Amino acid sequence: MSGAVSIGPGPGHFGSPSPLGEGRGEGRPRVVALDDYEDSLRKTADWAPVEKLADVEFHTERLRGERLLAAVKDADAIVLIRDRTPFKADLLAKMPKLKLFLFTGGRNTQLDFAALAARGIPVANTEMSDSKAATAEIAWTLILAAAKRLEAYMALLRRGGWRDGKGLPQVLTGQRLGIIGFGDIGQRVGKVGQAFGMEVVTWSPHMTPERAAAGGAKAVTLEEALTTSKVVSLHLVPGEATRKLLNAERLASMRPDSILVNTARSALIDMAALEKALDRGRPGIAALDVYDDEPLAAGHSLAKRGNVVLTPHLGFVNDPVFAKFGPGVVENLLNWLEGRALVRVVG
Repeated sequence: MSGAVSIGPGPGHFGSPSPLGEGRGEGRPRVVALDDYEDSLRKTADWAPVEKLADVEFHTERLRGERLLAAVKDADAIVLIRDRTPFKADLLAKMPKLKLFLFTGGRNTQLDFAALAARGIPVANTEMSDSKAATAEIAWTLILAAAKRLEAYMALLRRGGWRDGKGLPQVLTGQRLGIIGFGDIGQRVGKVGQAFGMEVVTWSPHMTPERAAAGGAKAVTLEEALTTSKVVSLHLVPGEATRKLLNAERLASMRPDSILVNTARSALIDMAALEKALDRGRPGIAALDVYDDEPLAAGHSLAKRGNVVLTPHLGFVNDPVFAKFGPGVVENLLNWLEGRALVRVVG
């Protein structure tokens, strides 16, 4: 549900702001922007009007634990890139000054909306360009990188080598592509598979033969999709019924030469079970863009594996999407600071 509410502090609510934002003083609202790894907020918008009225902090690296609490505990407003940092009730309870929560994009699965609503704290978001095409492209980037051993061959060539005597690139034509979740992104992935000459099958909790056929696929059981597909690509939004959908038993049922691709959410896979499954050779390769804890920690065991292809959650990361984040955030911050109605209110 979205709409507009008037919730800003209004001019003078925090005392007289310093001209042009000079100096940090008592009474000036404090805005904290988190997880802007791309430093996009400052690149895509003019923050000078906001900085005339508030003190703004930008964090371009991940904060957790005590560092996170130190950054946000006295914040009047939080700006968050997507849902990169969880804000649950326990953390929100340690933020007594909080009056506004903004996040970019259309969905936040890591925010305790009920805890904010109980305190009367409004939540609003930004517009977001369609990222479905970009996510489908990343899925196919991962599929091809895995099937063709691109990472290994590119590194070999940079070292002055040519062949390494290991596995050869695999051909996908004539193979089966299993798509788990056949919404817009899943269907885009399926169309590319068809162009490569792959047989496309699909499963989702409410899939019907008619819906699958309309997208050029065949509806099958989850078990059939996993046990028979060369490539299994995940495109579901996790829910209670699909959290850790790919558990140890289902992972073990996959083909030993299969490629498991996840550009959706890591919660669809039991990630601890995945590492053990890779040790046993089913699936043969995991190609991942999403992880339980992001950014992936330096030296993480997944990054050390030769049978894993990794990208740093790039599915929605592109210029058209991020171009709307900064302006949308600045728009609502100014609405709030100057006492106007917020737009794109969520909750």
